[in-house]
Amino acid sequence: MRITKRTNIAMRVLMYCAANPDRLVTKHEIAGVCAASENHLAQVIHKLALLGVLDTHRGRSGGVRLAHDTKDICVGDVFRAMEGPVPLAECFADVDTTCPLVSACRLKHILGEAAEAFYARLDEVTLDTLMCENNALLNILTPEPCHKDPARS
Repeated sequence: MRITKRTNIAMRVLMYCAANPDRLVTKHEIAGVCAASENHLAQVIHKLALLGVLDTHRGRSGGVRLAHDTKDICVGDVFRAMEGPVPLAECFADVDTTCPLVSACRLKHILGEAAEAFYARLDEVTLDTLMCENNALLNILTPEPCHKDPARS
């Protein structure tokens, strides 16, 4: 099983927002730190906002932030919503199945169980699980503090 680029970017966005909880973060800064195009980010942020995971604020001083506490954001829910019903194999498709083994093959059932186990494990993980006491990640995701210009002080 391989997660899509959108799901990968979605998790980066959520972790970035979690690392910067006291402010709105911009698509531009997320793109710079998380190595994602602003075009992909716009699509992902829109989807996360529709899911109610992110709050978005438009305008000059706009940005995004988490809509819920990190303990309330389930990684399994995010993965399910971002991945959608992606068939693991051709036999999972309701139409256009050309496999001659589909009526007798047990692999479809086993793959289905494996996918459920995958999501069940992710259901045990919250965004807080990924962030809490993860100083190495926080060092990557937290921008350097702005240095004041002494001439303006």
